[in-house]
Amino acid sequence: MNLRPDPTFHATPQLAMQAPTENFAFTVMLSPDGSQSDGIAVVDVNPKSKTYGQIVHKVIVPNKGDEFHHFGWNACSSSLSPLTGHAFLERRYLIVPGIRSSRIYIIDVKEPLKAKIHKIIEPEEVFAKTGYSRPHTIHCGPEGIYVSTLGGGGEDGTDGPPGIFIMDCETFEIIGRYEMDRGKQDKHYDFWWNLPQDYMVSSEWGLPPQFENGVVPEDLLSNKYGHSIHFWDLRKRKNIQTIDFGENYQMALEIRPAHDPAKSYGFCGVVVDTTNLQGAIFTWWRDDDGTWQAKKTITIDPRPEKPENLPPLLQGFEAVPPLVTDIDLSLDDRFLYVACWGLGEMHQYDVSDPMNPKLAGKVELGGIAKGTKHVNGKPFAYGPQMVEISRDGERVYWTNSLYSTWDDQFYPDDEGGQMVMARVGKDGGLTLDKDFYVDFPKGLRSHQIRLEGGDCSTDSFCYPNV
Repeated sequence: MNLRPDPTFHATPQLAMQAPTENFAFTVMLSPDGSQSDGIAVVDVNPKSKTYGQIVHKVIVPNKGDEFHHFGWNACSSSLSPLTGHAFLERRYLIVPGIRSSRIYIIDVKEPLKAKIHKIIEPEEVFAKTGYSRPHTIHCGPEGIYVSTLGGGGEDGTDGPPGIFIMDCETFEIIGRYEMDRGKQDKHYDFWWNLPQDYMVSSEWGLPPQFENGVVPEDLLSNKYGHSIHFWDLRKRKNIQTIDFGENYQMALEIRPAHDPAKSYGFCGVVVDTTNLQGAIFTWWRDDDGTWQAKKTITIDPRPEKPENLPPLLQGFEAVPPLVTDIDLSLDDRFLYVACWGLGEMHQYDVSDPMNPKLAGKVELGGIAKGTKHVNGKPFAYGPQMVEISRDGERVYWTNSLYSTWDDQFYPDDEGGQMVMARVGKDGGLTLDKDFYVDFPKGLRSHQIRLEGGDCSTDSFCYPNV
């Protein structure tokens, strides 16, 4: 424990934007067939370094078949909450779950070039203490580490609904389930919150049989994946309202609230509208009477394509859907980045007016039946997927793998893990950095990214901007 708050904790998003720039990124390496162990790559992101854009250290775990996916910090700026008893924690450990194994690794990255495994939590402990499986999103809260899950109990994860459990942020012991009253929530994916306003929002993907072996076309076309978001009283741990986007809006995934806690709105990305293959972004907000509302504010069209150029899954549609699989919001709440994994495009929207987003920039890279190469001439497998933004908003990093079985369905002829970075213009616009291109070791793919000192999908802030 420190004797003063960690200097990477910031009271407001404004202050976080003024913090020193990141020197390292931590990125998932996953073995799609389980033939290798998964790991975390430490990537040099300092342009003044001789090893810029290279993997400079790896933490390889002892087990196989984990399938690393999402991960997060043990502590962040939420530790500065007036309600916390943990203001003197360090942002030191990465909590890395295996989405297939339900095993959780605690990795000490205090010295990035000497990062190592600190603790392993076996799946049996997760099952016994929570009744949940398939841990997914990690968020550090004022009083502990919150972990969302994609599966309930039983071998196939359908014995009861999935939910959230809490871990001790110092010992990493699993404490127990979060929910006291889950209301209509019966599927899970992402979640995030506004700490001073005492609410949380969660979203839905599907149950394990609907995603583990790839997308189930019959379930998708009959609208059986998640299409709702849930609003919670954070402290009472109670679902207070559910908004159904409409059953055709399949797979409501990433939740991105405004970073300034004085604001009461945020965004959610929807993978596909089954009536027309469009991708969509919904803006949600709270009315003066406390009621939550949501409205579709961004629509992204599919691209027509000859059937012979498409994977079997899409040939009957004669089109490439955008497949909105990740979104991220800059700390100043100005730019929303939308990964269109199917089209092979990263979109940048000016959301200064959250009800009227405007396209401000775009990068084409990869893509179904397109395969756009990087500006350096090298290949980019699949399409833009997990996106992360530097605190100052000047750099946007992304990787390319969605989920092993889904990669193989939508991109059956592609293979490889890449990470790239684009620079952001002062008034918007995206330009790929030709010198930053990370090609992951053969047989390993890449997914979520975390940045040294925090990033735009990690920290939640407790004090409003000045």
